[in-house]
Amino acid sequence: MIEIKEHPLDKYLRADRIPHIWCPGCGLGSILNCFLHALKECKIDLDNLAIVSGIGCTGRVAGYLNVDSYHTTHGRAIPFATGLKLANPKIKVVVFSGDGDLFAIGGNHFIHAARRNVDITVICVNNYNYGMTGGQLGPTTPIGAKTTTTPYGNFEHPFNLCKVAAASGAVYVARWTALHVRRLKESMKEALMKKGFSFVEVIASCPTTYGRYNKMPTGLDTMKYYKENSIIMHSIDPNKTDIDDRIIVGKFVDIEKPTFDEMLKKVGK
Repeated sequence: MIEIKEHPLDKYLRADRIPHIWCPGCGLGSILNCFLHALKECKIDLDNLAIVSGIGCTGRVAGYLNVDSYHTTHGRAIPFATGLKLANPKIKVVVFSGDGDLFAIGGNHFIHAARRNVDITVICVNNYNYGMTGGQLGPTTPIGAKTTTTPYGNFEHPFNLCKVAAASGAVYVARWTALHVRRLKESMKEALMKKGFSFVEVIASCPTTYGRYNKMPTGLDTMKYYKENSIIMHSIDPNKTDIDDRIIVGKFVDIEKPTFDEMLKKVGK
């Protein structure tokens, strides 16, 4: 019998923080696994990596990673990350947070960091609701979906996060679901290696506070829904990627333009 003393990804995790707090069926476990493999395959120096998160279920990622990590106040992950990057341009800065944190109270920070092309990577896990605080309506809740604060169905038009990112100036924009693990890992690798503001949206299951109100009470139900309703359409116009009865996934934007730091140095000469 072979005794396994450690997991190949152990060095990326703070084992003393395990077990994690995420609910059974939550998509965050597989998404974090993709991210760890992306870090490993990109051979990123962990001593020069910083992870920043805001408040929420996804925000707990920062606490589980064995690198310099910062769990900031609600909606303030991106300005904190911007400060880190400007103070030390040599480090790789990644914001790993949820849709409520990044696009509700943090929405203005997102669009202006993208507009400035700050050299950071933003990974947004979109579970369509405020999962940690009880499953309330969020800025990405689909039309008609039920939450604890919209028991008769949502009637507010939701944000299309990839459309917002592209319109704000992000140089890399992609969307996957927690089902597309291989493609998600590759997209995370591209985003990590991209110079400028890169954005990856991951649609993820939340059976406890979203799925049980919308006929997907288990993580497996949600994975089946993703399989039957996701369509890969690389390079499609982000304006045409609204999420309704289908989820369009793929890489939508991959362009080059000067970063905020480069523009700053140019003006300063």
